[in-house]
Amino acid sequence: MSRGLIIASPQSGGGKTVLTLALLRALRRRGHRVVSAKLGPDYIDPAFHAAATGAACSNLDCWAMRPALLHALTRGLARSGDLLLCEGAMGLFDGVGASESGSTADLAERLRLPVLLAVDASRQAASVAALLEGFVRHRPAIAIAGVLFNRVGSPRHAEVLIAATRAALPGLAILGAVPRDPALVLPERHLGLVQASEHPALAAFLEHAAEIVGTHCDLAGITALAAPIPVEGGSDAPVPLPPLGQRIALAADRAFAFAYPATIEGWRTAGAEIVPFSPLADEAPDRAADAVYLPGGYPELHAQRLSASSRFLAGLRERAAAGASIYGECGGYMVLGRGLVDAAGVRHAMAALLPVATSFAAPKRHLGYREAVLAAATPLGAAGAQFRGHEFHYAGIVEAEGVPLFRVRDGGGADLGAMGSVAGRVMGSFLHLIDRVELPASIG
Repeated sequence: MSRGLIIASPQSGGGKTVLTLALLRALRRRGHRVVSAKLGPDYIDPAFHAAATGAACSNLDCWAMRPALLHALTRGLARSGDLLLCEGAMGLFDGVGASESGSTADLAERLRLPVLLAVDASRQAASVAALLEGFVRHRPAIAIAGVLFNRVGSPRHAEVLIAATRAALPGLAILGAVPRDPALVLPERHLGLVQASEHPALAAFLEHAAEIVGTHCDLAGITALAAPIPVEGGSDAPVPLPPLGQRIALAADRAFAFAYPATIEGWRTAGAEIVPFSPLADEAPDRAADAVYLPGGYPELHAQRLSASSRFLAGLRERAAAGASIYGECGGYMVLGRGLVDAAGVRHAMAALLPVATSFAAPKRHLGYREAVLAAATPLGAAGAQFRGHEFHYAGIVEAEGVPLFRVRDGGGADLGAMGSVAGRVMGSFLHLIDRVELPASIG
């Protein structure tokens, strides 16, 4: 039977992702068939996970996903390996707004998996015991089974951390003290880490990280914390989003990398054929495709090149004229518009299939979970169909006309109004959809 463990942290920015990558690679080197998951909306970290394990990483989301989808994805992961490590998001108890809904703790309770708490100890010593006491006692249903200290300054620093923790919490397993190492840092940009495919020496980075945690952590003790994951029983995973067509052309390259595996696999399960193509290589969508999906990514970093990709843009327009369903999310939405203004203020012509234009000239962060209801019938569903997803971008709208795609609320229920655009069978918005909701719409 496969076993699972959740790696969490008291806060964001404590090195949780790098520790997870290091553990994944180190355990793989020790012969484990290790697989991984990432909690919550995230496209970038899972690609690093996949590089560390050689296996696909799934997103698990206990706010946006129906329970049947969440548990089916978990069972699928458990069947594909003997050890599942799931990286949490933000701090252990951080959920939607001031609540713990959708938090890493929520996931641990739903899946009945123990937590390994990775603590950035760079700015504390004996005080770490008080922090750990608070986390262990805050929500008794969560099994915080062990602690791993990160960014430790010296052997003496490690001794103080360990002694203080043992005195306060003698039953808490201490699994390691990873020293501060400038080489254990991944480059970042405005949406998070630079993509795994762009890291100049990722294999060497992963090997170095695995060597460090293998030297300073009790890998056998960490694997012993993991709890069994039942793989039998339960229904197959429900299809998150309705297929856009029977033959779906999928934009897939560095400019369009933000597609959730559960979405694509769900379309395949529903009988659709997926045909990838690369807009950055100036490839047109398959001429036999009755649908085109442009996921999110970084079109703003490649705006000039995309604007000059005549075969790609002409192919999009040809598919639209032929009546294909065309759907763009975030970056894909921007490319379907009339123009994209880059950070330098230069406007680049795009496909002009939607009556919108977007800009990075005055960046402003838009971040959070979203509930969305279709404002009109589209290939995604009937008017009133409800979805859950998220928004994460810095672009703004500088031109907008026509029919909106969604009516939207944030994760706390606040009305955000209309979002996106529809023109015939072409549609898009800044939202990244995760799953549909099989309940009456909550937005009037």
